[in-house]
Amino acid sequence: MDAANDLPESLDLPESVTLTQNCEFISFHKHSTRFGNTVGSKADFHATTILAVKRDGVVAMGGDGQVTLGAAVMKSDAVKIRKLLDGRVLCGFAGSSADAFSLLEKFEEKLRDSPAHLVRAATELAKQWRTDKMLRQLEAFLLTTDGTNVLLISGNGDVIQPGDGVAAVGSGGNFAISAARALMRHTTLNAEEIVRQSMLIASEICIYTNSNIVIEQVKAPA
Repeated sequence: MDAANDLPESLDLPESVTLTQNCEFISFHKHSTRFGNTVGSKADFHATTILAVKRDGVVAMGGDGQVTLGAAVMKSDAVKIRKLLDGRVLCGFAGSSADAFSLLEKFEEKLRDSPAHLVRAATELAKQWRTDKMLRQLEAFLLTTDGTNVLLISGNGDVIQPGDGVAAVGSGGNFAISAARALMRHTTLNAEEIVRQSMLIASEICIYTNSNIVIEQVKAPA
């Protein structure tokens, strides 16, 4: 594992937060369960696909544009990746859009408190998300990066960092991450092109993912 991806040993984690490395992907859809309730029960939203790939000091993050409600495609050009801290941090989301925007606001507050410590901000958000009576009802997953760390945050109190710099969330996450890992191992494509090609492959397989791909990039701080 690249030393740049190692999580800080000195980080003081709350008991309710689990910090994990070597993740695969997390899929969000209506049949998933959390806290004993059915995810998506408030509105029958199906997931999207968000993929992040780190290569050569650059992290590219891509998301598709499809928003699905029940059996209908409500929107095909949604933007599911946001720039935070003046573009120094990228954050993508899968799940309920309204819930995700609420979480993004909370996450940006945590980033302002710890602007140079993405992992600390992520663990603080995960702690609040899991323990707050209102926040723990929010149904979404966040994928974030500052160019050095790639982190997946869930309402279960998990902050997950992939060992190979490739992570995905959403219903098409398994397809996207499989394609990305194959391209990482067998090609010299840059991070942006790996994300683009992997997302296109996912869109050909997952019915809740389309080919309107938006990609943002961030470089590791010097």
